[in-house]
Amino acid sequence: MRFGVVRFPGSNCEQDVVHAVQHLGFDAGYIWHGDTDLAGYDAIVLPGGFSYGDYIRCGAVARFSPVMAEVVRFAERGGPVIGICNGFQILTEAHLLPGALLRNTGLKFVCKPASLRVEESVCQWLDLPPGTVVSVPVNHNEGNFICDDETLERIRGNGQVVLRYCEPDGTTADGGSAPNGALDDIAGITNERGNVFGLMPHPERVVDPVSGGTDGQEFFSAIAERVVNAG
Repeated sequence: MRFGVVRFPGSNCEQDVVHAVQHLGFDAGYIWHGDTDLAGYDAIVLPGGFSYGDYIRCGAVARFSPVMAEVVRFAERGGPVIGICNGFQILTEAHLLPGALLRNTGLKFVCKPASLRVEESVCQWLDLPPGTVVSVPVNHNEGNFICDDETLERIRGNGQVVLRYCEPDGTTADGGSAPNGALDDIAGITNERGNVFGLMPHPERVVDPVSGGTDGQEFFSAIAERVVNAG
């Protein structure tokens, strides 16, 4: 099982992802944003950071990197793709996922642990039972998920909402639990097929106990098990 981690100018979490994957016993390699060959990779990761300085909009320029045409083709063939933080923003800009990410409510950068409730979904990247609460840090300025009413109804009905922000006991606070103001407390979504997953929190930062926890391990191990079993 080999993860390919894309490096854009301005990415700053790619080494964290590689460390997390290798800590779990899997192989990982870096993919330069100008590359057009994804051969040899079983899953693709778009990491966090500030690709191309977040000019225009977060992910708007990275969406046109040469590698993204191959990522789109990889995803359309059913290949597993995950976008974390800035990677989630890139996936929405590339129309691999619906919606958009706006500035946080209050226009403040948010960096802290966040409680996330796993929802029943078609996502192939997680095998945790619905209702499971995990603690995963957030670290972003534009994590406020938004979409129109029709899209929200569709992703709810299709089981595309994977994670919601919540309180530590799994409940939702009056007025919502999202630290960024995200619509419907949405922290992560998937496409209809379940192979493309985008989330604002950083599971790669809670894979190694040394870095503060292990709640992020499932975000990489479940998809690896699926790929290996399918192969």
